[in-house]
Amino acid sequence: MCVAAITALGSAATPFVASLGLNLASGLAQRSAAQSAAEQQYQSALITNRSAEEAFANQQEATAAQLKETRASSAQEKLAKTIQGLQARGSIRASEQAGLTVNLLLADAERQTANARESINQTLESVSRQYTRNIRGLESQRDDRRNQLQSNINQAYNQIPSLGSVILNTAAQGLSSYAQLTAS
Repeated sequence: MCVAAITALGSAATPFVASLGLNLASGLAQRSAAQSAAEQQYQSALITNRSAEEAFANQQEATAAQLKETRASSAQEKLAKTIQGLQARGSIRASEQAGLTVNLLLADAERQTANARESINQTLESVSRQYTRNIRGLESQRDDRRNQLQSNINQAYNQIPSLGSVILNTAAQGLSSYAQLTAS
């Protein structure tokens, strides 16, 4: 039937067939270009994801190192406060006083030492909670980057016309051209 229709066009058949061939070649070239662009997008996303993972690891490591340093510093502060408390109690005992006043002074020195250590403990707990929040934030940023990259890849692959749509468009354009040629 197609051959009969093309033969019926007579001298217009050659340009018609050439037009169909060009339309098909153009559609296939567009499909190939879209596939190539999608593959480039995919490769680029892989590189970007690797970079994002490295950045995440570096940020996580830096945050952990900061927490470790804070804990070490807090431990030193607590030790210093304990030593100060012991020195204060030693000084009170060395004064060779006796009685209720000495006991009150000793209790006060111990209370001050305990308050200072508790303050350091509370600060350290706050820093630990902030560390956890910071890590969650870093994980969220990493996941957002991953999701955006995946979305970009999906969009690129969604731009590739299917082989069926290329052939259907070529056929539709050919039918339109045929209708125009037979109408004239």
